[in-house]
Amino acid sequence: MPSRRVAVIGAGAAGLMAARELQREGHTPVVFERDTAVGGNWRYEDPKASAEDDPLGTRCVHSSLYASLRTNVPRECMGFLDFPFVPAEGSGGDPRRFPGHEEVLRYLEAFARRFNLYELVRLDTEVVGVRKNDASTGWKVSYCSRKLAGAGNEEREEEEEVFDAVAVCSGHSTEPRVADIAGIDSWPGKQMHSHNYRVPDPFHGQVVVVVGYAPSGVDISRDIVGVAKEVHVARRSPPPTSSEMESTALPNLWLHPIIERAEEDGSVVFQDGNRVKADVILHCTGYKYNFPFLSDDVGIFVDDNRVGPLYKHVFPPLLAPHISFIGLFLKVSLIC
Repeated sequence: MPSRRVAVIGAGAAGLMAARELQREGHTPVVFERDTAVGGNWRYEDPKASAEDDPLGTRCVHSSLYASLRTNVPRECMGFLDFPFVPAEGSGGDPRRFPGHEEVLRYLEAFARRFNLYELVRLDTEVVGVRKNDASTGWKVSYCSRKLAGAGNEEREEEEEVFDAVAVCSGHSTEPRVADIAGIDSWPGKQMHSHNYRVPDPFHGQVVVVVGYAPSGVDISRDIVGVAKEVHVARRSPPPTSSEMESTALPNLWLHPIIERAEEDGSVVFQDGNRVKADVILHCTGYKYNFPFLSDDVGIFVDDNRVGPLYKHVFPPLLAPHISFIGLFLKVSLIC
């Protein structure tokens, strides 16, 4: 197979892995990363300023990690086949089988160094357009790089290059998905998405309603229960079992069915009729797939948060193998 020049969008786990495999097969990958370093969502970022202005996270903050986050699968399952994810001797890292996010980032950085991937990555460079090349086969990729102008100001200049193929490795934890709650527009409290959650301190002494009981909802509710006055978790799943009730046997943590409505006096009413006056509604409700850089001629759509049409969740049938999507789930759903 002749060597191809491939644009890889994103330098997180999927992008680094794709670049390494493409290079091993004799191709020439160019990795576009909008952040200042590799690691993707595994780079911890404090969005303090933007979270105050935009607590639901509708304006992009790159990372969605919170400070206490640990992996929910063992490290043996997270490593690449020929580069095991094992604790480095004498590294001062996290040797636990379910390590914190800092250890995952160290692993990805070590992977990039081991296979000389840094030289392939263009940092501070965001892809803003991907479309078919009219003149021949291939793809036109438009991107903006941050550059310093006079007086320390920043400017973004759009450029364009032609590639033989594109690998989309941009992840799915960027555009928050928010629960639809009746009456929320007149509810006087604060809303926030887990995308902007980092530490529990801001919830000191408050009554917090956490929407969602998937991994982030479980983690965050337990993270803030030590400082909040009350934590009420609203979830779609069936009533809690006795073992779940035991695991949540904390004096200021309650499990509820989903929210029926929010009211002007600050009350949040659950489907079973119970109500609490809350200071904060914290949406732990997942993310939407979004590929704003793809032109219509690519033919990719998102329906009910499923990306299609894709064969094996990777290749659009009419365009394979010249464009691919790496690291997609079958569906990202709102799980409560």
